[in-house]
Amino acid sequence: MPHHKSAAKRVITNEKARVSNIAVKSRMRSAVKAVRSATKRAEAETALKAAISILDRTAAKGVIKKETASRQKSRLALFAAKLPA
Repeated sequence: MPHHKSAAKRVITNEKARVSNIAVKSRMRSAVKAVRSATKRAEAETALKAAISILDRTAAKGVIKKETASRQKSRLALFAAKLPA
């Protein structure tokens, strides 16, 4: 239990941030899975565009690092390029 008023507030704000971060990460993972589950290149390209946008927003919010988002975008683009047209 927090002993100070400010510490009590931090407990509340940390919990709000944690719940928000879980939602953002879940959305990001779903977008990545949508690209990975694509079987055709055109399908993967549309899913990739959405995934890149979501990855960028997740990094901008500080939930993941910019480098992590960049690496995932690169790997997804390579995956989509290898799929049969």
